[in-house]
Amino acid sequence: MDTLKEKLAVIPAKPGCYLMKNRNGAIIYVGKAKVLKNRVRSYFTGSHDTKTQRLVSQIDDFEYIITSSNIEALILEMNLIKKYEPKYNVLLKDDKSYPYLKITNEEHPRLITTRNVKKDGGKYFGPYPNAFAANETKKLLDRLYPLRKCRTLPDRVCLYYHIGQCLAPCEFEVSQAQNQALTSEIGRFLNNGHKTIRKEIEQNMLQASEDLNFERAKELRDQMQHIDAVMEKQKMTEVDGVDRDVFAYSFDKGWMCVQVFFVRQGKLIERDVSIFPFYQEPEDDFLSFLGQFYWEGAHIKPKEILIPDVAGFEEVEQVLETTVRVPKRGKKKDLVELAGQNADEALTAKFRLLERDEERTVRAVEHLGEAMNIDAPYRIEAFDNSNIQGTDPVSAMVVFVDGKPEKKNYRKYRVRDVEGPDDYASMKEVIRRRYLRLLREEAPMPDLILVDGGKGQLRAAISVLEDELNLSLPVAGLAKDNKHKTSQLLFGEEATVIPLARDSHAFYLLQRIQDEVHRFAITFHRDSRGKSVQKSVLDDVEGVGDKRKKKLFKHFGSIKKMKEAKLEEFTNLSIPEKVAQEIMTKLREN
Repeated sequence: MDTLKEKLAVIPAKPGCYLMKNRNGAIIYVGKAKVLKNRVRSYFTGSHDTKTQRLVSQIDDFEYIITSSNIEALILEMNLIKKYEPKYNVLLKDDKSYPYLKITNEEHPRLITTRNVKKDGGKYFGPYPNAFAANETKKLLDRLYPLRKCRTLPDRVCLYYHIGQCLAPCEFEVSQAQNQALTSEIGRFLNNGHKTIRKEIEQNMLQASEDLNFERAKELRDQMQHIDAVMEKQKMTEVDGVDRDVFAYSFDKGWMCVQVFFVRQGKLIERDVSIFPFYQEPEDDFLSFLGQFYWEGAHIKPKEILIPDVAGFEEVEQVLETTVRVPKRGKKKDLVELAGQNADEALTAKFRLLERDEERTVRAVEHLGEAMNIDAPYRIEAFDNSNIQGTDPVSAMVVFVDGKPEKKNYRKYRVRDVEGPDDYASMKEVIRRRYLRLLREEAPMPDLILVDGGKGQLRAAISVLEDELNLSLPVAGLAKDNKHKTSQLLFGEEATVIPLARDSHAFYLLQRIQDEVHRFAITFHRDSRGKSVQKSVLDDVEGVGDKRKKKLFKHFGSIKKMKEAKLEEFTNLSIPEKVAQEIMTKLREN
């Protein structure tokens, strides 16, 4: 802390970014500030909510980078968040990818639907509220404008040419000017030009009627009806004809909700809701969110972005290179206020869920730490061994962070150096391999290690950590009762029983962890044993290949059922009698 005080005393009063680090040197938070000195000091002075206290309690060091302007600080912040993916930052990984229509950048362009927006020279239109709306619009445009349809040009014309939906560049000369004319019309239609195009079609229909060309008039009438049907389905709220995104936010108790309304062709078609904890001034985090929302093509920027009155929005406007407005009156202001009301409501609902979830997860972790008299174990790694009759011994590890499973960091281990069903030796091997690797990689260590089992497994794990690796980490064992349910938490070398109420959230957390690691280990063992048995038995039978092996397992379900089967059950599967007899012989030998 003395070192932190010394560093805090010399921070400059300039704009820039700061990077907070934990005791392992990992960057856990990145922020920006107009005045670094004031912002960074604020974390270590005054009172904070529980959420911010948790962040501050893990800060062991910090760095800062001075920039020449607030705009540079915003851009640097977005780059640093993307690079380090800090634990406490809002990471805008768009898991709600919306459908777009795209005119491809090819010699003979196509109109396609896609959820992946790339900087590939294509022209994108959207987003659409769902795939159905995008596909219906595409079908309509396919009727009106016959761009090529095939991904690769075929050898001869296909059905699309015969029904008038493709110019067939595979067989006929299609000029760049023809393609340009079609793509321009599609762009005009999708940029709120459908009403004008409908009027033009109507005029052409009337002219065709006057010319007594009734077949052509009927075709044009059908086109008008298709336009009416498709565009009416997408109508939700009339505003005007400009494509825009409308942002508003609400914040309370250290949490923020940002609502985004997508308005396309004058219609409110979809909304995006993001709720996250924030650690800076709310206006700053909102502007950071806004910058990230469009960063590197994550979403298509519309012609106009509407936001509430926030100081510094001009900086985001320069970064995004699009029009950002703060409406003062009229329908645009009403839209921003409506988005704000939705944000208020969503945040209120989130708090109700958070209270329940926090009690079950993070608070359970903190209560567990209090009961064990250790720091709150925000990161827990749990191990379980699995073998049946000593065969194919394996072990598995699961990771829980803030009381929730972090499946991307689960690990599987095949026990290599242990002969027979020696649970203690297996535990030693796996603990040794896991934490020797973390030491070599200088990776963060867990706050608590849990092993499935009693005093023996617990002492086995501690002996490796302390005697071999010179690590002092909290280790506990999870003992089970005669019904194979979590019964006791044993802590430390003396295997002291930690009293936990059976109806406490801390005890429920231990149950979830033990059930999860057991499930993961058993699944891994079954997979390993299944592959081993299948290979050693069926692969040695001449005349049994992959197809027959799949057929056998599909019919019998297991090696055990095959051993109990009679010869007729094999031959009924169209397996030759000689091969069936060989299978039965091999099965009896094993």
